[in-house]
Amino acid sequence: MTDDRLIVALDVPDAIAGLAMAEQIGDAASFYKIGLGMLTGGGLALANELADEHGKRIFLDMKLFDIGATIESAVRGLSRFGHDFLTVHGDPHVVRAAAQTKGEMKILAVTILTSLDRADLNAGLIKSGDITDLVQERAGLALSNGADGVIASPQEAALIRALPEAEGKLIVTPGVRPAGADLGDQKRVTTPATAIANGADHVVVGRPIWQNSNPRAAAQAIVAELRSPQAQTPNT
Repeated sequence: MTDDRLIVALDVPDAIAGLAMAEQIGDAASFYKIGLGMLTGGGLALANELADEHGKRIFLDMKLFDIGATIESAVRGLSRFGHDFLTVHGDPHVVRAAAQTKGEMKILAVTILTSLDRADLNAGLIKSGDITDLVQERAGLALSNGADGVIASPQEAALIRALPEAEGKLIVTPGVRPAGADLGDQKRVTTPATAIANGADHVVVGRPIWQNSNPRAAAQAIVAELRSPQAQTPNT
């Protein structure tokens, strides 16, 4: 049993460890995230192998940010591999540039990282205001400038889904933890079922799966939760 609403984050040291983990999970997951942390450890090679030899869908979580011309060049190069999702920062000039050369990839804009809270934004000199309001504002700007979807905390998914700009767009939520799981460095979290009920199309789960003594069973449990009644109606 698999469900591509679950994206497993292979945030492991290198491609060898990533492939071994994907083999342990087997057919319990069909969609994998390869992040920036694995880039120098063979991440792109792993992404291609999982797609070409194992039939998996791939989310390249690179969170690109640069001047427009550099973004266009980088996205053009990555689009040649034919993967599904690519992240860029949600600044309008970045999103517009990525949209020019994305090919068949879906460009997902990062609103505000789920590991950040208001104190972190203050330290980074980000403008004042409630974090959920800023996420909504950044999401609307990114979507209106050509993003195919956004990355956002599951706590903000419902607010983004209600935006006129979000019609027909994707919402992908990291910061998702099964009930009772260690939060790690995530600060704005919900369960997988709640994230889907709040309007997310996909949930990204990493450590609760690959740190589990039985990663396959952990993935299967999350898929079962995504198909539960709780994923249809928000928890109260």
